[in-house]
Amino acid sequence: MRALPVGDDALLVEVASGEEARALHAELLRRRAQGSLSVREIVPAARTVLLDGLADPARLASELTTSEVPHAPPRAGEVVELPVRYDGPDLADVAAHWGVSPPEVARIHADTEFSVAFCGFAPGFGYLTGLPPRYDVPRRATPRTAVPAGAVALAGPYTGVYPRSSPGGWQLIGTADAVLWDHTRVPAALLSPGTRVRFVPVGCS
Repeated sequence: MRALPVGDDALLVEVASGEEARALHAELLRRRAQGSLSVREIVPAARTVLLDGLADPARLASELTTSEVPHAPPRAGEVVELPVRYDGPDLADVAAHWGVSPPEVARIHADTEFSVAFCGFAPGFGYLTGLPPRYDVPRRATPRTAVPAGAVALAGPYTGVYPRSSPGGWQLIGTADAVLWDHTRVPAALLSPGTRVRFVPVGCS
């Protein structure tokens, strides 16, 4: 673990894996809830956690880098269900990469419970983990100039749902109609780090 100062009152903590980042994020949230950590923002990413609004970043950096972070607790809370049609244009390519049929891709994906590891790229976009490493897929060699809102996509170890139309190079396997970002809603994002997610098939091509 390495802690890097960011400005006067923030730290960027680097760890070796996504699982370690999830564990560290959970531990820091626990400390803040217990009142032993005063921090304004705790923002996880793929292999880092950013802490902003610290009174004494140097002290916390020394503590974190000389201590062992406990394993992340079991996922808790309600599961967000996202209806999905497995009709994506890259479904057959993903099936070939996995060595299964397109319906089997849908079954494997829908049978998996995902967790939001972190958010980014666009408001409302969550990077979901849960599929075993053997189902990692590469990004497309040529990104699309426009991926439609609601596209359910895979890249590397992650699943994501595009909250709005944007360019993208992920493999598209389906379509969801859920509103992932609504600035009039509290909270605006449907998905946040730690949220449990399941995809519920509503039909496929």
